[in-house]
Amino acid sequence: MSQSASLEQEISKSDRKHILLVFAGLMVAMLLASLDQMIFSTALPTIVGDLNGVDHMLWVTTSYILASTIMLPVYGKLGDQIGRKGLFIFAIAVFIAGSIIGGLSGDMTWLIIGRTVQGLGGGGLMILAQAIIADVVPARERGKYMGIMGGVFALSTIAGPLLGGWFTEGIGWRWAFWMNIPLGLLAIASAMFFLKLPKPAKRELDLDIAGMVLIGVASTCLVLTTSWAGNTYAWNSPVIIGLIAISLIAGYSFFLVERRAAEPIMPVQLFKERNFNLTTGAGLIIGIAMFGAMAYMPTYLQMVTGANATQSGLLMVPMMAGLLVTSIGSGQLVSKTGRYKWLPITGTAIVAGSLYLLSTMSPDTPVVVLCTYLTIMGIGLGMGMQLLVLIVQDTFPSSWVGTATAANNYFRQIGAALGSAIVGSLFVSRLNEVLTSTLPASDGAGSANSFTPSLVQSLPPEVKSIIVSAYNEALTPIFLFLVPIVLVAVFLLCFVHEKPLSTTIERDILPESLEIDGRSSVLLPDRTAFDPLETKMNDSDSPISGVST
Repeated sequence: MSQSASLEQEISKSDRKHILLVFAGLMVAMLLASLDQMIFSTALPTIVGDLNGVDHMLWVTTSYILASTIMLPVYGKLGDQIGRKGLFIFAIAVFIAGSIIGGLSGDMTWLIIGRTVQGLGGGGLMILAQAIIADVVPARERGKYMGIMGGVFALSTIAGPLLGGWFTEGIGWRWAFWMNIPLGLLAIASAMFFLKLPKPAKRELDLDIAGMVLIGVASTCLVLTTSWAGNTYAWNSPVIIGLIAISLIAGYSFFLVERRAAEPIMPVQLFKERNFNLTTGAGLIIGIAMFGAMAYMPTYLQMVTGANATQSGLLMVPMMAGLLVTSIGSGQLVSKTGRYKWLPITGTAIVAGSLYLLSTMSPDTPVVVLCTYLTIMGIGLGMGMQLLVLIVQDTFPSSWVGTATAANNYFRQIGAALGSAIVGSLFVSRLNEVLTSTLPASDGAGSANSFTPSLVQSLPPEVKSIIVSAYNEALTPIFLFLVPIVLVAVFLLCFVHEKPLSTTIERDILPESLEIDGRSSVLLPDRTAFDPLETKMNDSDSPISGVST
């Protein structure tokens, strides 16, 4: 019997109707998180202008990314230990609570608090959705589902800016928060009725509190450093030096704690697998480039081209159309052929080329040319973004899927936080510097913190030209800076070992008698056991390197 026929038989045994219902529920939750982020990207210039907080703009996005990043390993590990359904519903509820806080916010402080709470829930939506699909679909067939997940992100990125523009210019930007309540309740209902998952092996719940605290401290200090250094504080200031020192100490302490923890949230054994290291490193770099570039593109389009919020959303449609087509197409291709290595390599190279093209933009660049550059970026991102997660999931047994997927996503989110923070810090610092040196003191434009797209368009032509040139001069050089960084990701992906994708789902349920020194062990797909606490092993003895597909 051929491999494809065997796979069809395996899928038919696992109730296709159940898989589709589970998948539909996951799509609602993913739409909830991704749609919210995209709406905010378009409405942000108006929101911070209304709340008089342009200089705090980067924190509206960074706070969400940082909170969700810290929670990724927590949701991943707890999902492996106690099951994912209850956690999934909890994450949606927290996201709704954050939306309520944000919708009621009267100043930048409460807005940032609301976004932070949203992040605490949002971190669970994406990671648990990716892990849940691995619970019910074999890796070979999973490619097309992963592709559709990427397509949902693309769809929300098209609809989000349009909704953001409509809210901003119509019923008000606070509806960017209010709309999450009915959508979140629908996601909870879908999870409660449709999400029926295999129960995980019975394991003693042992929370890695020290690891959670240390990874939170290290992540926070790292992002604060990139946000404040060279802008709010000098690089050699005591604050920045202190943050760097705390980040390094917390990071090293986290490594030591994870080696000895009974149930580490990020086991060191993950890093013994070459494919995990390569795809995780590439994912971190892609996160830096993608979120660094995308976070401020709607602002650039509104300020420089004169597009309103709705129009700037429409200008992002070509990019997401490219991502939508290649994400779904690449997933289908992987499920059909089983070959995947060339896709992320080619896609990441295309992203590097698109960043170079974006660095050549000027206020006089035709809009159709800008849309072409964005389309090229979308094509590249769609070819590899979801496949990196698939490679990681197929490397580890199912009892590690949540932990491994979360660790991979954590480093990509760290890249996103670094990208947003670094680009935001450089952009805001450079923008203020250019405006201070070129904008006349008595131009009637008011404070730069209060600039909104509509205000800039109403200014006298000579003043408007200065502000538009400042935005262009502040942002485009950063795209060129990102090009060599992305090329490093291309280099890393060239060394990924293309293993055959598994065509079955290993449940690796542990017999209660299977213990090592009184501790539960992990049963690998080849039915051998190893102790996840054991770290003193040679590479040739690594349990991960022996995983069969």
